[in-house]
Amino acid sequence: MSQHRPLGRRSFVRTGLLTAGALFLPAKTTTSASAATNSGLSIHDRASWGAAKPLRRVQYSGQPPRKIIVHHTATPNTQELDLGRAYALARAMQHYHQQALGWSDSGQHFTVSRGGHLLEGREHSLRELRRGEVFIIGSHCANQNTVSIGIETEGNYCSSAPSQTQYAALVEMCAEICRQYEIAPGEIFGHRDFNATACPGDVLYAMLPGLRSDVAQAIVTPCGAWQAIGGPTPLEELVQSAGPAQGRWPSIY
Repeated sequence: MSQHRPLGRRSFVRTGLLTAGALFLPAKTTTSASAATNSGLSIHDRASWGAAKPLRRVQYSGQPPRKIIVHHTATPNTQELDLGRAYALARAMQHYHQQALGWSDSGQHFTVSRGGHLLEGREHSLRELRRGEVFIIGSHCANQNTVSIGIETEGNYCSSAPSQTQYAALVEMCAEICRQYEIAPGEIFGHRDFNATACPGDVLYAMLPGLRSDVAQAIVTPCGAWQAIGGPTPLEELVQSAGPAQGRWPSIY
């Protein structure tokens, strides 16, 4: 299966390919180190969360991305907000993408956890973001992978909104991508704008106009100092704890 045939990630669940508890991840040693972008934004790199090696070499776009596509993971809105949970989420997503879908690596470029932690997804995404020239081709949105950066927002936003903390982190992540690649905030979209899917959920999708406004403000404001214009008001477990680094990907992705 080609990593550039997105297939509709959630369709696998609907057809019963992935069942609850099917994917258990081995414990890994991780560190709490993170890498700063040019603006000082802290993003936890792949070494931090213990990423597995890609199954195949990543492919470069040869050009900057032209848009950002926002997703939700469609997993329960856990109240486990710590960094260890975020790391386990990143490992579970990568394991699912590689082992269940046959992709070379994590499909998304970056992830925003429920606790507001930012994490690198596909290999070299953070390095290329710092350079601001080309980007790594992902596997997150059919027919858009060669022109877009994909951000996964942990949670299910069909009927509820992200927390203020998570939303603020999403704004900062989008703003950094826009700064580095000179993308206009108006080029921030939801997955459903291009594919037949509920992603990123009705509530988060309705927040995208406000997100664009907040990103426009954040681009010209020191990192972390912007004030929200359109932000929200205040898995089955995705990660099953048998140690801080062990987890599974749930059945609703």
